[in-house]
Amino acid sequence: MQVAATRKIVVLGTGGTIAGTSSVAGANVGYTAGQIGVQQLLAAVPALAQASPCNLEAEQIAQIDSKDMDFSVWARLAGRCAQHLADPLVAGIVITHGTDTLEETAWLLRELLAASRPVVLTCAMRPATALVPDGPQNLLDAVTLAAEPSACGVLMVAAGVVHGARAVSKVHPLRLDAFASGDEGSLGWVEAGRVRWAHGRAPAVTAPRHAALLPGLATAAWPRVEIVHSHAGADGCVVDWLVDKGVRGIVVAATGNGTLHRALEAALARAVAAGVAVRAASRCPEGRMLAIEGAPWRDAEGLSPVKARISLMLELMDGA
Repeated sequence: MQVAATRKIVVLGTGGTIAGTSSVAGANVGYTAGQIGVQQLLAAVPALAQASPCNLEAEQIAQIDSKDMDFSVWARLAGRCAQHLADPLVAGIVITHGTDTLEETAWLLRELLAASRPVVLTCAMRPATALVPDGPQNLLDAVTLAAEPSACGVLMVAAGVVHGARAVSKVHPLRLDAFASGDEGSLGWVEAGRVRWAHGRAPAVTAPRHAALLPGLATAAWPRVEIVHSHAGADGCVVDWLVDKGVRGIVVAATGNGTLHRALEAALARAVAAGVAVRAASRCPEGRMLAIEGAPWRDAEGLSPVKARISLMLELMDGA
């Protein structure tokens, strides 16, 4: 009799505070991120064996502080996720990540991956050597979420709260529940080893807009796209300098409902005339700008400035 192969959850490590250590016993700050390998992180949480009926497999993608995330790590991570999702035995993927750029990585993966199964990012605000680290519980919750049959798409879980890739952002520099989803709200919670969805059902997966880029992402030239802010006294000199240096795209973090200082607005118009793609996002952490009319650039479709930058890079790479 042929024995059926066991399904698995793949845990991809990239470093971050969850893998950080401090030379000061019990310290919550002043640590070095990305010091502990993902296999060691799994071994430190014995309860993982009961969190899922699937086998766990670990793979180290990178070992960095996420403030130093770069295009090569993004390409490697996205490529490995795609390969694992193509394996029918993979029930889900967990990614351990630093908090600083987690929301950017989540949105990149959301734009690239056809994730009919869950791809769950998790993190920690305290290093592994803290007196009471939060990483082990977050990792346990992430595996629970990745094993949930109804889950799909790119998700994030920390402090027991499940967020979607589009809305999640880091909103606090220190507290354990450092992430929020603005007025869109969280998708659900992991409570006592079970997933409870906010609206009684899992969110549906949405098709990625740039999946065609994945095969060549490792060798692709990432276009230079920068973020500028509209603020009191803005004069547009930064925009003119960026255009002179060959920038391909600019995301402007506008005030309120997409308003811009008049000097900055004039500089952005010059950039568009020079062939630079411009998108406008709001500086406001909640709500969504109304669609822009009568301007030579588009709005960011409700994305934060950092996520709008990722989308614009991918659009330029895709020739959109």
